[in-house]
Amino acid sequence: MLKALIKSMRLRTLPLSLAGVVCGGLLAIGGLGHDGNWWAFALVLLTACSLQILSNLSNEMGDHLSGVDNTDRQGPNYGMTNGITVKQMWRAINAMVVVCCIVGLAMIWVSYSPWWMVLVGEVAIWAATHYTLGKKPYGYIGLGDLFVFIFFGPVSVLGSFFVLVHDIHWYYMLPASGIGLLSVAVLNVNNIRDMQSDEGVRKTVPLRIGVHRAKWYQTVLVTLGWLLTTCSYYGNTIFSWLILCTLPLFVWHIVGVWRREGKRLDSMLPLLVMSTFLLSLLYSIGAFLLLWHTTSIR
Repeated sequence: MLKALIKSMRLRTLPLSLAGVVCGGLLAIGGLGHDGNWWAFALVLLTACSLQILSNLSNEMGDHLSGVDNTDRQGPNYGMTNGITVKQMWRAINAMVVVCCIVGLAMIWVSYSPWWMVLVGEVAIWAATHYTLGKKPYGYIGLGDLFVFIFFGPVSVLGSFFVLVHDIHWYYMLPASGIGLLSVAVLNVNNIRDMQSDEGVRKTVPLRIGVHRAKWYQTVLVTLGWLLTTCSYYGNTIFSWLILCTLPLFVWHIVGVWRREGKRLDSMLPLLVMSTFLLSLLYSIGAFLLLWHTTSIR
């Protein structure tokens, strides 16, 4: 059971959930210099990972109960097709809710964040569990793209920045939007792959607009996401060039999406996830070093 449960956690998705919080966290600590709270940053990362695992388990349960995970599914099989029962999955989901609450409260306490951050945490847990679960899951009515953009982009970057600094710099909305768009692109290519099994069960964007337009949508998401992130970087350092060197990875992804159909699109998912994380990491490290240097010489 443990092996199947780990498979259901879909650990390969964690770099995407970390892309935004790594960006916001390093921007915050870079600006604070030696006053940065590294313990709080570690808890921010742990909270993001916990919420992502909760979301993955909940999504599998929702798809199983709704019948989306059937013989027509093009994606990989997870725990509930390898022996995990509905009762066991509910226990795992409830356990992860508890973990998210404990880690999130610890993050708020260590970072001296305001009490209303607890409400933000409650909304995040709701969003993580209701993509495919509940009476009216938002992922089944075509709102998945909007929620992914909000929570993987602005909430992830600006939220983690706020936890550590207790302030928001709206300029960082540019990389936050870039990471958010690239995260939506991950969901979109997943939905293009699963159009056959999703039809008649839920209304994703690709099912609404058709596969050809969905691939154009994917091209716009990736292109605009990369441009917003790279163009928001300031400073003439080696990281300026390293960020630009990520372009071939995203071009490779776009070409692959246009050339592939169905199950063959699955390999484009980890490519985009890791490319997005690499882009965010290079941007964040470069900005962190610039901000740290500026803070140190004041």
